[in-house]
Amino acid sequence: MKRSILFASLLLASTALQAQDPKPGAATPATPAATVPQTGAPVPAATQAGPAVSEHLEAQVLLERAWYSPGEIDGEWGSKSRKAVTGFQRSRGLTASGELDAATWAELRKDGAPALVSYTITEADAAGPYAPTPSSMLGKSKLKAIPFQSLAEALGEMFHASPKLLAALNPGVPLDAAGGTIQVPNVRDIPAMPKAAKIEVDKSDAALRLLDAAGKVYAQFPMTSGTARFPLPIGDWTIKSVDANPWYNYDPALIVGARKSDRKAKLPPGPNGPVGTMWMALSKPHYGIHGTPEPGLIGRTQSSGCVRLTNWSATAVAAASSVGLTVSMVE
Repeated sequence: MKRSILFASLLLASTALQAQDPKPGAATPATPAATVPQTGAPVPAATQAGPAVSEHLEAQVLLERAWYSPGEIDGEWGSKSRKAVTGFQRSRGLTASGELDAATWAELRKDGAPALVSYTITEADAAGPYAPTPSSMLGKSKLKAIPFQSLAEALGEMFHASPKLLAALNPGVPLDAAGGTIQVPNVRDIPAMPKAAKIEVDKSDAALRLLDAAGKVYAQFPMTSGTARFPLPIGDWTIKSVDANPWYNYDPALIVGARKSDRKAKLPPGPNGPVGTMWMALSKPHYGIHGTPEPGLIGRTQSSGCVRLTNWSATAVAAASSVGLTVSMVE
């Protein structure tokens, strides 16, 4: 489906840089930067956006709620969404076809939740702070924090969605000011995942999975991994530390595509920093599982060896992990 056709259908429904993934030499914890909008109020009651919501958008939201993430929710159907369906089907004992058949819909809709809910943009959301992100590492290192660049970007992060999708769902409603009530993916009340007994990083499937003590997969997230120069380190490793809003020690010698003029630098925390809002250091030196400033590129680009997730997926995985947990990287 072409993007223009997709967004046109979403409009009807609502109304009836390749990322350079840093492989840090070290990441150190920091006092959380005030960069993510806080509402200070309960999530508004769920309200249906209307029966014309596309099936692909509904499926993406329900998969996200079921811990089988399609990545950034955008209403478009591609390999990440099909892999999420396949993982979900396996977890429910269904035929793993990757197709949205009747049995799969029945399982997804057991949640009983609508795909979209209403949300009113608050003054706290609009307050930010927001600022342009410098293109150079030196420029980033001079900042006190690396926040979102706009309210629309922050709302996308809050609702695990592409800002373009939010704009398409809410024609005529400004996404850069408080007061507007918008339709958003229903992801704010997803229950926390239980603690994992093991993490599996599957290179061939570009997926990170959480396993329980019986070895059963119960969650799956799309991920970006290494290049020929910095390949995914196949084998078993352990988590050494879990740090939210980390500072980032930039070393150009460890980065694919680093500028020849780059020098080592220490970058402040923030969602648009090189490792996003979460860093899980591994026992393999210089490697980790972390977030990203470019959620739409997860699974579409390569990293400098690390395992890169969306910020919200990295946060969810970190909450289900602990220091010493085994991370098995397989081909």
